[in-house]
Amino acid sequence: MTAVVYRDVHAVSAVPRAVALGTFDGVHLGHQRIVETAVAHARLLGARSAVAAFHPRPVSVLVPDRAPESLGSLEHRLALLAASAVDDVVVVRFNAELAAMTPERFVDELLVGRLGAVDVLVGQNFRFGHGRAGDVNTLRILGESRGFAVTVTPLVAVAGAPISSTRIRELLRRGDVDGARTLLGRPPSLDGTVVRGDGRGRELGVPTANLGMEPGFVQPAEGVYAGHVVLPGERRVPAAISVGTNPTFAGVRAVRVESHLLGFDEDLYDQPIRVEFGRFLRGQRTFASIDELIVQMRADIAACASP
Repeated sequence: MTAVVYRDVHAVSAVPRAVALGTFDGVHLGHQRIVETAVAHARLLGARSAVAAFHPRPVSVLVPDRAPESLGSLEHRLALLAASAVDDVVVVRFNAELAAMTPERFVDELLVGRLGAVDVLVGQNFRFGHGRAGDVNTLRILGESRGFAVTVTPLVAVAGAPISSTRIRELLRRGDVDGARTLLGRPPSLDGTVVRGDGRGRELGVPTANLGMEPGFVQPAEGVYAGHVVLPGERRVPAAISVGTNPTFAGVRAVRVESHLLGFDEDLYDQPIRVEFGRFLRGQRTFASIDELIVQMRADIAACASP
């Protein structure tokens, strides 16, 4: 059963809920552990399970100049959360008013007044309230007087280090999409709409879908990857994916994400797609001739077609 998605916390009726609270950027394995715990606690309490996700990310509002790039769009985040076993997914709009709330007001108006929290589940580094004044101990104290429990979920560790959105960003910037997949529990991806490029790929016999997307999302290191393109209707097509500036050609400097879909020849312009990165094949190179480039592109496609 798919969760009920509320795009504004003010649309929610206060019924007893076990609430997983946070930003959930990337919905990685650590986030998934918090959600799973909320679902288990809700069943024991006879309550609904919920994820309350801040959007925009608080760091983007409080210190926008230092905000790191996001691991995914709001739509993808909501889809991933809704596909879990949770009952409700709620967007908590983070704005100046919310940032100015005292910890007490945040708890009274949102957690209790709107969400009906009987159990609140957070990560051990959770902070809330004006100036980040509240921490997990503050939350526990307020919960005792308001009638809800607080569960602090320990960080999930992989390869001797805790999973975090920061760690995943670093892996992607190095091109380690396999490492990122391990921490995410799925392939790293980028969402966007297919836009018109310069048509050079089709001229070379290797047409590509050019990904147009909003700024602010982390991209893997420049290079060529094997992966998939997910089309509307969740149709997944194997693809050779290039992230880079096309240095062989003069005048192309902006980083582009271009995907050649294997065995595919349909019009994708203006359609939403998701580009999933599976394996890093090679770094970006400048070729001495167009013929040399075409040979390498064919080799890349062959590598993507093999397991």
